[in-house]
Amino acid sequence: MKIFIASKNAKKLKELKRILEPMGFEVISEKDLDKPFLDAVEDGTTFEENAIIKAKSGLAQTGCISVADDSGICVDYLNGAPGIYSARYSGGHGNDKENNKKLLKELENVPMEKRTAYYVAAIACVFPDGREFTVRGECHGHIAFCEQEGEGGFGYDPLFISEIGPFSQVTDAQKDAVSHRGRALIKFKEKLTEYLEVK
Repeated sequence: MKIFIASKNAKKLKELKRILEPMGFEVISEKDLDKPFLDAVEDGTTFEENAIIKAKSGLAQTGCISVADDSGICVDYLNGAPGIYSARYSGGHGNDKENNKKLLKELENVPMEKRTAYYVAAIACVFPDGREFTVRGECHGHIAFCEQEGEGGFGYDPLFISEIGPFSQVTDAQKDAVSHRGRALIKFKEKLTEYLEVK
């Protein structure tokens, strides 16, 4: 069964495929289409709303069951910012280096005990028959005082220290076991199974 991943983020696509393919699905993305995938306007006010918007755009353009995620990091000291604006926190979209730089600046001189944060991933799935659902996963930790060494992860991972250590230093398998997206995908797998069993 084909599932379209409505994302142009290569690293996010890799994470989703790594968990979805063992479930027995043929995962397709923009590269498998005859024409470019057009990005949706993410004007929702929550991670869940934006994930649904993107998944519906995927369905409209492919006719396949479509999956999309919206994710970001929420810093308690900043009242949940950058939140849904995580990818464009510094102004442009997807500039990890500048986003991390701005976050560190916002937390300058803030002590460790007040640097708590959590990653959120909302995954949406929409079906050609109109059914849809969302699931949510979270991973709690704190923001480091500087970028941590390591080649792993993306986005704010160089700054995020989880229960198993800096996300930039853990293996893919270690990250999947505790990450916001990994936890959301466990729920997603359960929910998708339910939806496929009910025709």
